[in-house]
Amino acid sequence: MVLPVPTPDAPAPAAAMQAPVSALPMAFQQFALNGKVAVVTGGAQGLGYSMAASLCSAGLVGIAILDINPLVGEPAAISLNEQFGTNAKFFRVDVTDELMMKSTFGAINDEFGSIDVVVCSAGVVDNYNAEDYPYAKFQRLMNINLGGSFLAAQSAFPYMRANGGGSIIFIGSMSGHVVNFPQPQIAYNASKAGVIHMMKSFAVEWAKYKIRCNSISPGYMHTGLIESFDQNWVNTWKSMTPMARMGEPHELQGAALWLASNASTFVTGTDVTVDGGYTAM
Repeated sequence: MVLPVPTPDAPAPAAAMQAPVSALPMAFQQFALNGKVAVVTGGAQGLGYSMAASLCSAGLVGIAILDINPLVGEPAAISLNEQFGTNAKFFRVDVTDELMMKSTFGAINDEFGSIDVVVCSAGVVDNYNAEDYPYAKFQRLMNINLGGSFLAAQSAFPYMRANGGGSIIFIGSMSGHVVNFPQPQIAYNASKAGVIHMMKSFAVEWAKYKIRCNSISPGYMHTGLIESFDQNWVNTWKSMTPMARMGEPHELQGAALWLASNASTFVTGTDVTVDGGYTAM
């Protein structure tokens, strides 16, 4: 199912996207998120925003966009509200701050009445040769990518348990399965491998609470960050991908919606790779 790929500056599509569940074909009704509330860390731009849009298009009643930068966070929430009619609110948060994360999730639950879906999308990447990697930067990246995902899940737990369950979607990477080439990114690779295995640990521990934990591992995706990379790297990435291209942000939307919805109620502890066949080689 192809969903729109809105950006904070995109014009609003028709409000008819939030059709009543009963009006959908039977096969699609299980993908509806009507009445649900989602939280997306790193949801103000890029892949996080695209996945947030896909969830809103499926009928969310509320969504919390968490980001450290209000200059992108506020417009993102406004855009989601205007496009989909979803009650979207921005919360400024540092995902590595335990007290801030836990108080923010409490405020979200108070605001919306529940937390049903969490997408742990906040992340960063650095490119240093392993022998030259500044340890402070290594720690910072691990704190954001791995620690931030841990805190998001842990902060959501009491509200999901009280609500009878939920779905937590971690954002891994094909870099958690293979070592990318030619760029050096030892901390990023390690952090995403950690995210995937951490997800599986959460899935096993929290299955008894009906909290499903899964992850999506994107391959090379065509986002604004690509412009900052060496174009020789970009050409190499395309040549090493069997589909001979980069993925588009909207190509993660179906996986996110599936894992968030009742279409995947017996799926937990699973990593879904969306990489154009890169890790199949």
